[in-house]
Amino acid sequence: MRTPGALADAERWTAHNYHPLPVVITDAEGAWVTDVDGHRYLDFLAGYSALNFGHRHPSLIAAAHAQLDRLTLTSRAFVHDQFATFCRGLAELCGKDLVLPMNTGAEAVETGIKVARKWGYQVKGVPDGQAEIVVAGGNFHGRTTTIISFSTDEDARADFGPYTPGFKIVPYGDLAAITDAVGPNTVAVLLEPIQGEAGVLVPPAGYFAGVRELCTTENVLLIADEIQSGLGRTGKTFAIEHEGVVPDMFLLGKALGGGIVPVSAVAADRAVLGVLKPGEHGSTFGGNPLACAVGSKVVRLLSTGEFQQRSAQLGTRLHEGLTALIGHGVVAVRGRGLWAGVDIDPALMTGRQAVERLAEQGILAKDTHGSTIRLAPPLVVTEAEVDQALAGLAAILPGK
Repeated sequence: MRTPGALADAERWTAHNYHPLPVVITDAEGAWVTDVDGHRYLDFLAGYSALNFGHRHPSLIAAAHAQLDRLTLTSRAFVHDQFATFCRGLAELCGKDLVLPMNTGAEAVETGIKVARKWGYQVKGVPDGQAEIVVAGGNFHGRTTTIISFSTDEDARADFGPYTPGFKIVPYGDLAAITDAVGPNTVAVLLEPIQGEAGVLVPPAGYFAGVRELCTTENVLLIADEIQSGLGRTGKTFAIEHEGVVPDMFLLGKALGGGIVPVSAVAADRAVLGVLKPGEHGSTFGGNPLACAVGSKVVRLLSTGEFQQRSAQLGTRLHEGLTALIGHGVVAVRGRGLWAGVDIDPALMTGRQAVERLAEQGILAKDTHGSTIRLAPPLVVTEAEVDQALAGLAAILPGK
């Protein structure tokens, strides 16, 4: 058995900022991973949606290999031949004028915050240093100092102050609270169309339509953090499409890198992103040739609509199967497409205990607060694999 030694080495040499399941993965393909002892698992986390296209998708791997043989990095001091192709493709997918590529999701969020503030000062006329952004409680937008300043998760926030000012926190899904919070110095409302870390929370019908109308009326930017919810996860290219709403700015990441390299981006019209001038914002690795080559292929995969359709159809199968477990150890189910938050009866087990027992059934998932677990398989998952995961979940619950 190689797993115990590998886990001990990881425990010895790394900071303890994660509490992973005792699984040491060495190989993967599609929706499956294999550990160092040869055990196979269905991956129903998919790298928090970074692996929407599965592990080692052939066309994404081919794009990466081809680019590795040519050019991997130039920095933005120069232009490379993959840059415009990626930016144009992503801008068109988003229906926006411009794209600003970065690396991680947190960088995309930080970029969005900076752009919104600058837009507020230069375009809206907010007094210098007074810009405010309205956010929702229960959010997860990243772990930088600024971002955790408007987190309500004490695990993410405690002991990392002093905190960055300029944010108003209101309850998620509460349109009246956002309306009350928006004032003359508000430059943006920053929201996740579905809150993932909070337990895959779907807002009430009409919520985003109301937020969109409010932002338009008050001359405020609506920023949609689609880093985890976007790029096919919910059965649409973007989760906010379910609400028939177009934001002023998209924040993207995770699946944009195809599970190969970290790629993130901000997409918005020229009237918004155009406020940035040379020297005001940047990244050495943002928009590098390897990232753009992979990202361009991701955009092409999404442009056919195949993955969005798979997510919608298989998501229906997943949610019907989960709903059937309500009253048999499951308290509630939420989500859209191939994304679900499942509340296990807390009298039975915690979320951590649930995912540990699922791993014993050969299914990898992730817990969140209390007794809630999250399921987010790759969009390449099959009907049989969805059924296998449902059977695995049923096996750790009381018999029907």
